[in-house]
Amino acid sequence: MRKQTDNHLRQNIALARKQIGRLGKQNCQALTSLSQDHGFSIALGDLLLLDGKWYVTHTGLIRLANRARCSGIRVQPMREFCDASVSRWVFRATVYKSPRSRGFVGYGDADPSNVSSLVHGAEMRVAETRAVNRALRKAYGIGLCSVEELGWAPRANTAGPPDQRKTSMNEKKGQHNGQPRLRDRLCLLIRQHQLDAGLVKAYAADYCGTATLRDASREQVEAFINKLAESAATDRNALICHLNSYARQPEANS
Repeated sequence: MRKQTDNHLRQNIALARKQIGRLGKQNCQALTSLSQDHGFSIALGDLLLLDGKWYVTHTGLIRLANRARCSGIRVQPMREFCDASVSRWVFRATVYKSPRSRGFVGYGDADPSNVSSLVHGAEMRVAETRAVNRALRKAYGIGLCSVEELGWAPRANTAGPPDQRKTSMNEKKGQHNGQPRLRDRLCLLIRQHQLDAGLVKAYAADYCGTATLRDASREQVEAFINKLAESAATDRNALICHLNSYARQPEANS
């Protein structure tokens, strides 16, 4: 068992360095703990490193529950807090680690203001997933936030009118109306679907009709990200095949 654990840790560290580059001491220590204590696998999509922090995924939590022989998960809507007319949903999830367990409870909410624009219309499913994730994290002592719990579009600050100059500066940095930077959204898609970053950039430049992705406008990049997310969700194999065509282009031109 110790040998298997050590091999698993080495594989995680090697893959993390390949995908991300140099790992800092703190991230390396965290990855070691997550690998040894919970058996999370980067290759299987259990963990993601976003903005310098590790996040666990719904897939990773479900796999952990399966390994731990979780007895069951009960999910129910909190009807008094739900409003379908405005796509606001709140769920309560209870995880039973064993048949005699009293249960670990977690709540999840979602509405158009705290989910990505990519999943507008699916707020009910997001709320359910968030509730399950929180309950599983409590049950198995996972201190990490899950990717699905991230609110990509926090509520706007209504204390006063927005400053036009600040808005312009945020748009240059890829931030708009409280949403995450486009670069962060693109990185999330690449890691979530395990895509080749270099090929994605080549595809993006071709899609935007520019020499490099850096030359594209914000609107072009946002349209590409939406297209990439749709392609990855509907037919990842076709997307991989299309991305690989950009790897063959230099050979054909030489």
